[in-house]
Amino acid sequence: MTAPARPRIAVVDYGAGNLVSIDQALTTVGADVVIARDVDALEDADALVVPGVGAARPAMARLDAAGLTDQVRAWATGDRPFLGICLGLQLLFDASDEDGAATLGVLAGRTARLTHAPTLPHIGWNQVERIQAHPLFDGIADGADFYFVHSYAGVPEAPTDEAILATTDHGATFVSAVARGSLLGVQFHPERSGRDGLRLLANFVDLVRAA
Repeated sequence: MTAPARPRIAVVDYGAGNLVSIDQALTTVGADVVIARDVDALEDADALVVPGVGAARPAMARLDAAGLTDQVRAWATGDRPFLGICLGLQLLFDASDEDGAATLGVLAGRTARLTHAPTLPHIGWNQVERIQAHPLFDGIADGADFYFVHSYAGVPEAPTDEAILATTDHGATFVSAVARGSLLGVQFHPERSGRDGLRLLANFVDLVRAA
């Protein structure tokens, strides 16, 4: 079966996403975007993107209210192309220390406040250091700068978890990208990270085509 020239990517809207920017960025790099506010919007999608800013508890409440929680979890565990951005990555873990919310439980571990941080929230450009090679970062220099806005980050249960793709330092080291099969997550905002951010999203779209 020939992969679609412009894959259909569903971007989940749970009231906490930077939807306009991510929609425009994905469209620019070759995807057709549908904003998913209910389960029907996921039909015929080739990939799922969960963006977001904000806190875990209200995000999970909105997913529940829209009937999307089980669908998002099933997609993330089903080896289908998935990208979590910022809060969208944090929701993949078991729970969040920010407000005690139980989250999707796809990745073992929990979201915790950044330790030894010189400033909180962590806002601005910072280097993303690769732990392992992955096509998500093809054409992007190791240590390239990406744009962050957060005070919390996911902490895998195992410090050497094979899903850890990249880390970043802000007082202490935190996980800034994960990869497990078709499941991908980044703590930074590629849609706000200039040329390298667009390249990363273009790489994701290429992975969706290949899948």
